[in-house]
Amino acid sequence: MQIKGLHHVSALTAHAAENYRFYTNIMGLRLIKKTVNQDDVSVYHLFYGDEKGNPGTELTFFEIPMAGQTREGVNSISATSLRVPNDKALAYWQQRFDEFDVPHGEITERGGRATLSFTDFEGQRLILVSDENNTGVAGGKPWEQSPVPAEYGIVGLGPIHLTVRDASLTAPVLTELLGFRQKGAYPAFVAGQPDVLVFESGEGGSGSEVHVEERNDLAQERPGRGSVHHVAFRVDNEEELKQWVERVHNFRFPNSGFVDRFYFRSLYFREANGILFELATDGPGFDTDEELAHLGESLALPPFLEGRRAEIESRLKPLDTMIR
Repeated sequence: MQIKGLHHVSALTAHAAENYRFYTNIMGLRLIKKTVNQDDVSVYHLFYGDEKGNPGTELTFFEIPMAGQTREGVNSISATSLRVPNDKALAYWQQRFDEFDVPHGEITERGGRATLSFTDFEGQRLILVSDENNTGVAGGKPWEQSPVPAEYGIVGLGPIHLTVRDASLTAPVLTELLGFRQKGAYPAFVAGQPDVLVFESGEGGSGSEVHVEERNDLAQERPGRGSVHHVAFRVDNEEELKQWVERVHNFRFPNSGFVDRFYFRSLYFREANGILFELATDGPGFDTDEELAHLGESLALPPFLEGRRAEIESRLKPLDTMIR
């Protein structure tokens, strides 16, 4: 049993169409699955990723139309990193963000890598991270029809940043339960705060890392549009996931048990500071019900929802006609 790296990150949006425009037209990601929230079929669940939606490249969004603005704070997934091929790519993105009026910071070293922080139209906290000298978990391959040149394109998820009240509670969940290794630490960006702890899993590298920042000067985060709902980590297959279900139960963490999401199988639980973790299998994959060449072009529903297609489609507005 081994966590192979990052699988996906799921965030919240109040505007599915604007979300679709931003992450495809500006960020150059492929919409690999247009489906619905399986727990609320009246709203979209959008999946973006590389050319195939490989595990470790997926950024997903639940649509919650009435969601309020996030109030940032502790016990949260406070930033999501996206990997780009090298330092030169960061300069390209800095210019592209200026062109599209995307709020961004300066190119800065973070944990030994060049990075560029930015936010989307709802304040989603994001970081581009250079894979210039990265070894470990391999990235994906940008979609050939992306508006972003392949040499600068996003190749997957990078380090996930957790901000917690007490890092001593989160650290053993990562190391003792999930088998992460503490790789090191780097100075906090806020004076007077502890170093940010770096953990890695599997083959290591940016595609496997979790960065844990302890803050004693912030209130509890109040999530809304622009916040992250959960982070998922990769497990190899269904048989192994069932072993993880037993392991998480033995560590006495309340959990979802085995969940069939059709495109992958999952287990959900909250770590000791209350952040939602998911373990997800690499397969079956997003081409289970659509041809690879046509991923994301039409509404995809898992078999248990197919009988309700007419009802579900009647409640959803087409993404391409919703853009303001």
